[in-house]
Amino acid sequence: MSNNTEHFDAWIRTPFVEMNTALEEKYFARENRADVDGVGDGIKKQILEDGRAYIIKLVAEGNTDEGFDNAFDLLGNLGLYMAALRRHEMTNPAREQKSPHQEASALGMHIATSLGVTPRFATSHLSTHNYALGGVQKSFTSLKDEFLFLDYNTCGILAFKRAADALIRILPLGVSNPASLTLLGDAADALRAVKKFNEKLFGDLDTQRFFFCVRPYYKPYRVGRHEYRGANAGDFSGINEIDLLLGLCRANDPYYSQLLVDKMLFMMPADQASLRACMSKRPLLDEFLDCAPSASETWFQNSAAAFLEVCALHGEIAAQHHDQLVEKFIAGPAGSITGAHLDQVTASGPPLPVLLKALEVLRDLRVAADRSDITTSHTQIERLRGLVS
Repeated sequence: MSNNTEHFDAWIRTPFVEMNTALEEKYFARENRADVDGVGDGIKKQILEDGRAYIIKLVAEGNTDEGFDNAFDLLGNLGLYMAALRRHEMTNPAREQKSPHQEASALGMHIATSLGVTPRFATSHLSTHNYALGGVQKSFTSLKDEFLFLDYNTCGILAFKRAADALIRILPLGVSNPASLTLLGDAADALRAVKKFNEKLFGDLDTQRFFFCVRPYYKPYRVGRHEYRGANAGDFSGINEIDLLLGLCRANDPYYSQLLVDKMLFMMPADQASLRACMSKRPLLDEFLDCAPSASETWFQNSAAAFLEVCALHGEIAAQHHDQLVEKFIAGPAGSITGAHLDQVTASGPPLPVLLKALEVLRDLRVAADRSDITTSHTQIERLRGLVS
């Protein structure tokens, strides 16, 4: 890591966090918490100018070729800075044709292109690749609710990855292999952990603090001329690997394949490779249905029941996320704001009603809902369930 990179990282970890926190306290004390214009302008200017001074030196330094991890970490720090500028309305894609922050855009595009990722901060920067120093990981603010969100999201993502890893290990073994029953149990245990982390998060997180002081840092912003959607907690391959390996979602479904295309560059390159590999694998659901003539055998009864439990847990988590996080922490608070602030409330870009409808479709795919307007695995799941006594 170069000296310039180290200095920028130190700034991101301390003064940057302190200034953002001070601004959030000012915003939260306002009657209209969504309106940040004309508030803390001196602090905003300092964030802008201090960060730019570090970035100018990094642009001049160029690609120091210090390996993927260092470059990816630098891209994350740069992305946190640009996301803060967006949060504090020092940039807004709705009123710009290109980013006004030229040096930051140039550095972001340079690094991201060389790494094969999107040129903004992604979920992994604040979760699976968020290196802690002295027990404190990187964040935008020092607010308790942001750390609750980061910590439980990270634990949930890691648990999803454990479940996906267990499922993909079944493929070379076959569903009738005794070891596959153990792997299905491992996947179920990991998904139970996801549910536990979600329950803790939804119970401890303050709705107002999350909506007004955490989510705004995840809004879309421009890098150069292109507008990039906000980072999403689902921007890792594990959850989609589970979708595909179980057979609850299909890579040849136009809706679902579009989702995968849209998120691909927001994932780590290793995750991108894992997801592409899963897209060509035969779902476990199909494998079990092929074994229907063996339904009376003990191995089938035990393994099919374990498989159905994994599917049910995955669906329960999808419903939990939609019915609790989305409804309680996004849709509910959004009812208190209007106008331009409401138009730009989502991290993914589209208006809130459009986002909610899309999330509902994804939930119903994962729960194998019985719907006539979209294709789900409901019929196949029910057929398999009928084979298990």
